[in-house]
Amino acid sequence: MKFNILFNKESLFIIFLSLFSVLANQYYGNRGVFPIDSFAHFDTGFRILLGEHPFKDYWIVSGPFIDYLQAIFFYLFGTNWQSYVLHASFINMLLTVATYIVLRNFNLSNYYSFIYSLLFSVLAYPSSGTPFVDHHSAFFSLLGVYFLILAIKNEKIFYWVLLPLFFGFAFLSKQVPSFYIIISVIIILSIFSVSQRKFYWIKYSFYSFLSFILFLLIFANIQKINLSSFLEQYIFYTSTIGGQRFENADFTFRGVVGHFKFIYLSMIPLFYFNFKNIFFEKKYFKQKNFYYFLSLLLLTFSLIFHQLLTRNQTFIFFLIPILMAFSHISLNSYKPNLSRLVYITIILICLLITVKYHLRFNEDRKFHELNYVNFELSSFGKTIDKKFLGLRWITPEFKNNPKEEIVLINETKSYLNNDHRNKMVMTNYSFFSVILGQKLFSPSRWYISDGTAYPLKGNKYFISYKNLLINTIEKNNIEVVYTIFPEENSDIYNYIGKNCFQEKRINKILKSYELKHCDEING
Repeated sequence: MKFNILFNKESLFIIFLSLFSVLANQYYGNRGVFPIDSFAHFDTGFRILLGEHPFKDYWIVSGPFIDYLQAIFFYLFGTNWQSYVLHASFINMLLTVATYIVLRNFNLSNYYSFIYSLLFSVLAYPSSGTPFVDHHSAFFSLLGVYFLILAIKNEKIFYWVLLPLFFGFAFLSKQVPSFYIIISVIIILSIFSVSQRKFYWIKYSFYSFLSFILFLLIFANIQKINLSSFLEQYIFYTSTIGGQRFENADFTFRGVVGHFKFIYLSMIPLFYFNFKNIFFEKKYFKQKNFYYFLSLLLLTFSLIFHQLLTRNQTFIFFLIPILMAFSHISLNSYKPNLSRLVYITIILICLLITVKYHLRFNEDRKFHELNYVNFELSSFGKTIDKKFLGLRWITPEFKNNPKEEIVLINETKSYLNNDHRNKMVMTNYSFFSVILGQKLFSPSRWYISDGTAYPLKGNKYFISYKNLLINTIEKNNIEVVYTIFPEENSDIYNYIGKNCFQEKRINKILKSYELKHCDEING
């Protein structure tokens, strides 16, 4: 009897979804790399284990929560590529199972819930495969929206308590799109509370939010992270980036409508029935169905707005199985006598769209700029270091000759390993700290010369970053700075004058800048 309860149909579906979502992401996470994105949290997760921390030891514009979560994965499963990918795979599994549970809460059958959740798992994290700020922020926000929907539906304290936590994780992964979704949720809850005259939830969510903030303050105090540094780097500086992007935004019909046409298509039944009820059913805004719809609608528009502003590769097609599932639920609620053929047609459409984006983003790795790469040319990552066991190495920069890139990386690795001086390394190959097992004191996670990773000249926070860079050099007695392609020397010279360095080309991708005595650093 116990065996039958443990392995009933629902349990088996959850087990299968868990395994599939992990294995699918592990597979695609090992299929090529785009260094600036793929290694975004690799060295920084390891640096936390070495006692270094964001805001204090390196300038950061997003992802502190991901760094700490990655440090936990490294601590538990070893400092290697597979445990790095496992981090993203775990999030993929968490969201896939959560999607299944939410759909079952709306009385969608086991089979339908399983299919939509399976398709979601294909379009969710595998597009990146490795931990990435936009994905984490969107997915923790999605979990927050799930808990909002379940809290309104079931009115259990548990959901109201968890609600602020997941939005907190989302915001500390990246400020947007989480901020847009948080604002949407505040609007929804305000309307809900007034229309339903239900304010009991405020107490539980407020205490949960307060506990979360208190924990962060205590943690930051223990790690000696100044609140001023957090606010300056994570709030004030990034707001200047967001302002510039909003000013430069170019909203075209093709960009707003054409690019996301299948997302809009997937919500047509959901949209139709709810708008019909808003106009023709008295006090529909007081019904719970209205808030489920509003939550999904604002989540969708928030994510689309985020994609339009950032103009990064699109990653939000995971919305399609979710919206189609809720369209299915709407049809089932308002047209209960529909033929099963209608639902099968919806699932087939969802399947075809999923296959389309699966081929583009998972197989062709478009999110990581690998869509024009011949993967048959890829090499074994373990030839760089055994920590990359299982990784098929090929990058956009050396797509025609990955072996040349590996030779250059290994030359660089050997040279750095034989230099026993205190050194700083600036690179978008953010794995040298891990494979050398050394502190390399990089002042930033990313090196992008457009001002999105750290302040450039003309930005009012330029001096703050310059001071962090110089303080890092002085505090750690740095004797030489290395830059590894594509980081250029001009970037260093923007902050510290040429007279402070002796520049030397080591190989095709490596340069050294030996520090000399100068007033700018030693004064």
